[in-house]
Amino acid sequence: MSLDPVDFYDVRALLSEEERLVQETVARFVDEKALPLIPKAFDDHRFPSELVPEIAALGVLGCTLEGYGCAGLNSVAYGLICQELERGDSGLRSFASVQSSLVMWPIYTFGSEEQKRRWLPLLARGEAIGCYGLTEAHGGSDPNAMKTHAHKQGGDWVLNGSKMWITNGSISDVAVVWAQTDDGIRAFLVETKSPGFQAHEIERKLSLRASVTSALFLDGVRVPDENALLGAIGLKSALACLTQARYGISWGAIGAAIACLREVIEFTRTRVLFGRPLARTQTTQRRLADMVRRITTSQLLSLQLGRLKDQGRMQPAQVSLAKWNNVRMALDVARDARDLLGGSGITTEYCSMRHMLNLESVITYEGTEIIHELVVGQELTGFDAF
Repeated sequence: MSLDPVDFYDVRALLSEEERLVQETVARFVDEKALPLIPKAFDDHRFPSELVPEIAALGVLGCTLEGYGCAGLNSVAYGLICQELERGDSGLRSFASVQSSLVMWPIYTFGSEEQKRRWLPLLARGEAIGCYGLTEAHGGSDPNAMKTHAHKQGGDWVLNGSKMWITNGSISDVAVVWAQTDDGIRAFLVETKSPGFQAHEIERKLSLRASVTSALFLDGVRVPDENALLGAIGLKSALACLTQARYGISWGAIGAAIACLREVIEFTRTRVLFGRPLARTQTTQRRLADMVRRITTSQLLSLQLGRLKDQGRMQPAQVSLAKWNNVRMALDVARDARDLLGGSGITTEYCSMRHMLNLESVITYEGTEIIHELVVGQELTGFDAF
């Protein structure tokens, strides 16, 4: 074949030498170090934390930030990192995405110089792990309804409340926690060893099993005033962090779809039924062609989004379109690949059902599909339909 099934439009030719090198480096790590561990980690409901030092050593944590031990890469390079990590498993990309976009980025953007110097080098080296405390059990897609609150007491803030569905929660050293105050929603850097802070891992998950997902509880947690993120005021600041993370998710989903496509092409070439390989049937070829159409469209969409981001022209509605389109694409590809695999597809010997289950979470977190449709709809009409 003259065309690469997972790069049908030769997107690689549109990348810079640095971007290609970054992708190759992370792809090699995923193939050699992550994929041998992931199926069993998923089976065992365990985040492979032994990979964290190696992920950090690649320089991918907070990689778009300048200084403080960060690599200073462009947004397309970061997107390719997310793509390759999620080709391994959504849990790997979720870990890096939260660390980079939801913890390091708000510290870099809203924090004081002292906060940056203290936390960013540790987080970049993987010597500290962070989590992002915004979502609450009753709030879901409506963060304005948060009940976690903070009030000033002397030189400290006192936080009370809870957060739900928090990636990295029970393995974190610091949590970026959003709370209602008398002056509106504010963000605080809460050290997880603080008295009154608890994180409980959520068990019995059928999705993101190779990831840590937690509930956070804050009972009279005292946070020094210097741990408040002074620039993070109002829900707009919280949503700005989500925009950073959603950008990476739009790339990550492509990686999951690529893994499923590669696997199912090979399977259909070797699986013989009724005297011929599945790949020789029209039905199979049409389904594989449709997967390539969807993946290629998503690749071009995210690449252009990354170029806009690096030019400072990216808008939140554009990110919503990419997250909505690409995660839906990946989920559809994973489901169809699983079907072509037949009974074999329900085991972790093959990756499609694992990716399919993970993507059920990815399509829900960081804004559900409907939320992103409404963001785009508001941009088109000028009317808020939330």
